Amino acid sequence: DAPAHSLLAGVVAGAVEGAATYPTELVKTKMQLQTTHKHTSALGCFRHTLQTQGPQGLYRGLTPMLIGNALKAGVRFLTYDTIKEQLRDPQGRLTMPRMMCAGMCAGIVEGGLVVAPTEALKTRLIHDHCMPKQRYSGAMDCLREVLRQGGLYRGVGPVMARQGANSCVRFAAYDSLKQAVVGATGKQVTGMQAFALGMCAGIITVYATMPLDVVKTRMQSLSAAGAYRSSVHCAVSVVRQGGIRALWSGATPRLARLMFSGAIVFAVYEQTMKLLRGKQ
Repeated sequence: DAPAHSLLAGVVAGAVEGAATYPTELVKTKMQLQTTHKHTSALGCFRHTLQTQGPQGLYRGLTPMLIGNALKAGVRFLTYDTIKEQLRDPQGRLTMPRMMCAGMCAGIVEGGLVVAPTEALKTRLIHDHCMPKQRYSGAMDCLREVLRQGGLYRGVGPVMARQGANSCVRFAAYDSLKQAVVGATGKQVTGMQAFALGMCAGIITVYATMPLDVVKTRMQSLSAAGAYRSSVHCAVSVVRQGGIRALWSGATPRLARLMFSGAIVFAVYEQTMKLLRGKQ
């Protein structure tokens, strides 16, 4: 497959997935940012947002997230497919450790290039919307303020660690399951099979990487500069305030998002690649 195909299919898949699953991302972020127990469940947080801010409140911070999601998926699939091809053995096979290595590299690259700045904006917009008096009038106003303060790449370490771990687990899980299906049927996966395999990969990814996601969100909050000296200090503070379970706060909405995001992104990617191959 041409690198341009991987990039284009990834961008399309990322945009579709980001728009479809954003409300769950917003709920997850709100639950991770709270220092009190205002929202005791994901459903309660969802209802409160809907009642107090209306349907549009569920899409606060969508613009940077949507752009970032499309770009990061494009970069992720391009990097993964490129490295994966270089790591194949002389017989064209790819072992699980090599899949994980390719996935981790893809996640680190997307985390540093795309995810860190776009999620910094998304997190600040959501946090700001939770405040009694809002600081930002919109995404562009938030971007100007963050650039002025030099905080666009705050929390880049945990972002790259989370994305590396996410892609390492997700790609390895998806490709190993895909290989098993192809080996059993002798055919390429269908759209519905890709959807189901992506959902399984998303479930595995959530519970394996949740602590990194919590630390990343806290490090990008409005109060992070004065509250945390480093990512390690942030993690320790989270555990001290809420116990070890606090490192998995927001797991339910993230599970909902990554289950369906994994399903959507892999299904759309596979179908887009088939269309692009057909045009060659």
